[in-house]
Amino acid sequence: MNLKRVVVTGLGALTPIGNDVAAMWQSMLAGVSGAGPITRFNTEKFKCKIACEVKGFDSSQFFDRKEVRKLDLFTQYGLVAADEAIRDAALETCNLDKSRVGVIWGSGNGGVETFQSEVTQYVKDGVPRFSPFFCTRMISNICAGQISIKYGYTGPNYCTVAACASSAIAISDAFNLIRLGKASVIVAGGSEAAVAECSIGGFGSMQALSFRNDDPKTASRPFDRDRDGFVLAEGAGALVLEDLDHAIARGAQIYAEITGAGLSCDAFHITASHPEGRGAYEAMKAAVEESQMTIADVDHINTHGTSTPIGDISEPKAIARLFGDYAKNISLNSTKSMTGHLLGAAGSVEAIATVLSIKNNVVPPTINHFNDDPNIEPLDFTFNKARKREVNFALCNAFGFGGHNVSLAFRKFDK
Repeated sequence: MNLKRVVVTGLGALTPIGNDVAAMWQSMLAGVSGAGPITRFNTEKFKCKIACEVKGFDSSQFFDRKEVRKLDLFTQYGLVAADEAIRDAALETCNLDKSRVGVIWGSGNGGVETFQSEVTQYVKDGVPRFSPFFCTRMISNICAGQISIKYGYTGPNYCTVAACASSAIAISDAFNLIRLGKASVIVAGGSEAAVAECSIGGFGSMQALSFRNDDPKTASRPFDRDRDGFVLAEGAGALVLEDLDHAIARGAQIYAEITGAGLSCDAFHITASHPEGRGAYEAMKAAVEESQMTIADVDHINTHGTSTPIGDISEPKAIARLFGDYAKNISLNSTKSMTGHLLGAAGSVEAIATVLSIKNNVVPPTINHFNDDPNIEPLDFTFNKARKREVNFALCNAFGFGGHNVSLAFRKFDK
């Protein structure tokens, strides 16, 4: 069986550093942080008081009042990002067989805000006045369904849930379905809207968050000696993946080609990555091999790099083990230093950044580096300033609680 080639033809994003792809990308190149004091709720009793919130989002610009009642914020974010990607790919202006168009969408948490508000109200009143939209606002798969309902896409449709690897797995699944010929186009990505009391409280209690409340813009410090945890973020990222022949036939723009996806599990701990980066190593190795490339072809890796004490040690160990002496030639970065950690949406937003690095031959910086950590492999993390360089082949890593690991491989499109 001849596998089809798969390309990226549309991008959409809604993030703490820009409410569309162009704004996000400019912020990344400028090294802008999206962190600040939490505005969603009173943080007086919380140890963590900071997050990377989406700014200036007005749901009434995108949805009427009746629609908003039915949509949790994570679905609203997802619909907005998907719409940008669909418009960017010009899917609505061509003659599509919609039975060949699918949606695969990831979310680690789903409608957290809806669940919290409905249950809180019940506990407060003791009366079960639940919204008729409670369940359909909350469930993680609903965003995939809502996107397809809006556009009439009747191809493969489901949700991937794997904590912070969720949307990267959505992209991997879309890639595989298209190259197997089971769909021609898939809108893949993820969304998250977890800046709520229960999430901040829960992640805070496990000591996963940064508590640098007095200086939020420098709180996300991947690979820095004084990192103290991630900064919770929200938003969405969407990519349109397409069968190359289908894209060429309709004259679509092509950003890059997706050539591989490696998946693995640490099988080690519910939250901590394997100390030697065992799963990360296997995922990256598989992605490179599936791409029929060599380790010396990799120019750039957008790392998972969350700014946590353990994870920021294990991932570089995996890179050093896989790439050996060549590892020092690879431009690494962590865009989470700017966006914060978008949980289930992180992989899709970072995949967009990786694709744009290939298209524009520039690697955004890892900001907030002040002191080297002697426990971290001395690699090139593109600290503090963007770098122009040729990027022909790149990886994008995403790891999740439970030990889930994904590495996506992209390269410059060449007919």
